[in-house]
Amino acid sequence: MKLTRIILFLVLYIGAATLHATAADTNQVQAILIAASNESGRTDSRLSRYEPTLKRILRFESYRFRGQGATSLAPGKSGHISLGDGQSLELTAENSGNRGVRIRVVWDKNGRTLMKTGLTLRPGIPAVLGGPSTGKRGEVYAVILTAQ
Repeated sequence: MKLTRIILFLVLYIGAATLHATAADTNQVQAILIAASNESGRTDSRLSRYEPTLKRILRFESYRFRGQGATSLAPGKSGHISLGDGQSLELTAENSGNRGVRIRVVWDKNGRTLMKTGLTLRPGIPAVLGGPSTGKRGEVYAVILTAQ
């Protein structure tokens, strides 16, 4: 009876430790689809915290929010984010140690691949991907990615 309790305790302890280690490796990745334009105007208030980064990287005058989504990623696993306007991201996490989460990104619009790239996301530091034209004169899509 005592041996059964010890074995049961060890099985539960090892299972809990494995679950905790897996949860610690999981990262929440958020993506925001925006439209960037050289038309004068106000940037969407939902993007105000990203505006300095957007202006430094993309160098447009105004930015409009178009959609957002999130997924959880563990090393070696993939996640899908639908962003709106027919746009979606397929993300695959790779193990990158203490420096953040290394991901492969495939950006699609209505089933057509727009971009394939890889990058390292550091918690709290946004990454910006510049994309294709929205179809409106001088306006382009971009995606802001953040990890938590």
